[in-house]
Amino acid sequence: MSAMFRDLFTFHRAPPHVATLTTGHAVPASAIHAACFARAWDALELERMIASAAHFADGVFAGGIFPEGGAPLLGFALSRIVVDEAEILTVAMTPDARGQGAGRLLLMHHLDRLAQFGARTVFLEVDEGNAAARALYRRAGFVDIGRRPGYYPRLDGSRATAITMRAQLD
Repeated sequence: MSAMFRDLFTFHRAPPHVATLTTGHAVPASAIHAACFARAWDALELERMIASAAHFADGVFAGGIFPEGGAPLLGFALSRIVVDEAEILTVAMTPDARGQGAGRLLLMHHLDRLAQFGARTVFLEVDEGNAAARALYRRAGFVDIGRRPGYYPRLDGSRATAITMRAQLD
């Protein structure tokens, strides 16, 4: 694409938007998850969770006009609710979408949706080395409440500590 058309496309591009994931999003979601985690969920695992009534899955999609039939998935959040407590199981963003505000848009929408379905307290775990994610969660009202040493496997075979966080939605 020429620089002129690329600049025009960028100028007219709409902001990303959030929508509920369907099982049809399992394949691109699994590719995003694999780019983010050493122990990635495959498409079948994600499809089953997305289809489950106990799980809530939201995706953030690129804005703009996409004649091929659908906006690309930039990231997703997946949670489950039990009574009035929710656990965010994963938040995963494509590397190119990080630091652009799409993750914050996704997280805030997802938290609102969890609250609409009765969640009052939300828990999550995040790799202590993921400073960007930890900052995002803190801006959304999460506080550190614990540590799990050796919780996350890394690609090099080592293990990372997870920080447990909690937010009150009420």
